[in-house]
Amino acid sequence: MKKDIHPDYRRVVFRDKSGDFSFLTGSTRESNETVVWTDGNTYPVVDVEISSASHPFYTGQQRVMDTQGRVEKFKRRYGQK
Repeated sequence: MKKDIHPDYRRVVFRDKSGDFSFLTGSTRESNETVVWTDGNTYPVVDVEISSASHPFYTGQQRVMDTQGRVEKFKRRYGQK
């Protein structure tokens, strides 16, 4: 690898405030905020809008679209000739 062209890879905490969920992982994201993690070390923290703790697919709150009803509505409206 070439020197001085790659961003620093370090441990970062990603925090989903809506789901009250955080996880520690490696990333190149930069942040001015820090947080003390459960291991006692201080890490940069990046706030995210959505994670597996708050996403409808993972929480089981996903709505199923009724495509059959849409097709029938289209056929009723425009008819089959």
